Amino acid sequence: MKTQYYAASSLDGFIATEDDSLNWLFTLGNVDESSYPAFIAEVGALAMGSATFEWMLRHADEVARETGSAWPYTQPVWIFSTRELPAIAGAEIHFVQGDVRPVHAEMSKAAGPKNIWIVGGGDLAGQFHDAGLLDEIIVQVGSVTLGKGKPLFPRRLVAPPLSLVSVQQFGSGFAELRYQVPKSAP
Repeated sequence: MKTQYYAASSLDGFIATEDDSLNWLFTLGNVDESSYPAFIAEVGALAMGSATFEWMLRHADEVARETGSAWPYTQPVWIFSTRELPAIAGAEIHFVQGDVRPVHAEMSKAAGPKNIWIVGGGDLAGQFHDAGLLDEIIVQVGSVTLGKGKPLFPRRLVAPPLSLVSVQQFGSGFAELRYQVPKSAP
């Protein structure tokens, strides 16, 4: 079981525009022609920030067009938020806040032998990293630049550096970079 941050990023390192738009992403290719189908098949639990959750609620029609369902996850999802947010009928959603460590323990039990996906955003993935719980960063770098926006991973990681495990091209729009996160004391 691994805890993975799997995300798409612009070439200049942003996962969304300043106003949380992902329109740039949808123009670059079909999700079914990426590593996503194989990736999600190995996911047993998800962690998501409130901005990502609220984006999914606001863009349910777009999500349905891309994935076939307005709420595309059959796995349990933990939403990190300090605000009260609406539940989704039929979805196994747990609203949590605070330290990621005890939540990660719950997620690990629910995931069993499968992986945990840190869906978004970058700061949430950074919190898992800071706690020593992030094993892998998988980023699909898109062939666009945004100039500014929501950063992929708002942390400084220089020593020890991430270890590049693989590089794969998907169409003319994406290069997927897979990094192993070195273990060090949190």
